[in-house]
Amino acid sequence: MPKLKLKTNRGAAKRFKKTASGGFKSSSSHLRHILTKKSSKRKRQLRGTSMVSSTDTNRLRQMLPHS
Repeated sequence: MPKLKLKTNRGAAKRFKKTASGGFKSSSSHLRHILTKKSSKRKRQLRGTSMVSSTDTNRLRQMLPHS
């Protein structure tokens, strides 16, 4: 029997990046379209990246085994 390769979840790979300390960062949602009805303050606060909570990092480590 050949060994099964670990596969990366491609959807998660496009959305999350691993940091040097082992955490994961992601960008904010709701910033792609229908931007005219959103206030400038709301769009400005959605610009940066945020850290994924510690409860979700174990699930992300399974989805991204090679990161």
